Amino acid sequence: MPDSPLETALLEIADELYGLPLPDFTPSRDALAKEHKADKELAAGIKGLKKASVAAWVVNLLVRRDPEQVEQVLTVGAALREAAADLDAAQLRELTKQRRQLTAAVTTSARRTARGEGVKVTESVAEQVEATLTSAMLDADAAKAVRSGLLVSPIVATGVGELDLSAAVALPGALGFEATTRSVTVPEPTARPQLHVVPDPEADKKARAAADERVREAETALEEAQAAARAPAETLAELEARTLQLQAEIDELRTRIAEHERALEETDDEIAEAEEARDEAEEAVAEAENALEDARRARARLDR
Repeated sequence: MPDSPLETALLEIADELYGLPLPDFTPSRDALAKEHKADKELAAGIKGLKKASVAAWVVNLLVRRDPEQVEQVLTVGAALREAAADLDAAQLRELTKQRRQLTAAVTTSARRTARGEGVKVTESVAEQVEATLTSAMLDADAAKAVRSGLLVSPIVATGVGELDLSAAVALPGALGFEATTRSVTVPEPTARPQLHVVPDPEADKKARAAADERVREAETALEEAQAAARAPAETLAELEARTLQLQAEIDELRTRIAEHERALEETDDEIAEAEEARDEAEEAVAEAENALEDARRARARLDR
């Protein structure tokens, strides 16, 4: 949570800026910085807000436009972390399946929402969005970062070790902040019918004895099955946890590839600018040489 009026003001302004269409961020940020120029600290803080990457912007958009889906992802993530801590194999297996289905479905929904805003989401960006959602399921702080709606870069968490989110959010106080447009509606629990067991007054002792025997046999079979299932269940839980870690590592590699691709594009742009500057400089040299030649000819004519 914010510790000062300055941080509170910055968070409110950031909440507004990171909810804008991506092309509007920079001009709006600069305009707000000028508007608050009388407060030098606040103006500097506004000016220092970084433009979100496309993947981060898509997640921020999703948090504001479809908070119910995001909350579903985060709820399953919390249950997944609890199941992993308890080594609950059956629950972990089911939640892992839900995680994959949810992140894929929500990423598809996010791409559709972004397209409605005029932003085309490439496969590379979609992978970063899905990696960020997966990270929010694996790490509680990553979930807070997603909820803030103030991401500036995608998140990759392996579920092992402490995650550094300082470069992923716009401001340090983001981890205690929630986007103002977030609205999660918790449905009222459905009332369950009251069931009453009415004993059959006509049941005789023989039927009761036969039923008791079946219960005892079933209990014995259950105990034997549970004893036999413990070892493979523990092994399966360990393998499921390893699967989560490997998937997160794959997501991290994909994110690094995307970052290198973005850096390559930026370098290409810089090369184009440098070539243009070189061409202009060469034209200036040629003009100067022509001017010198003209001057020399004029001087030579004077000597004739």
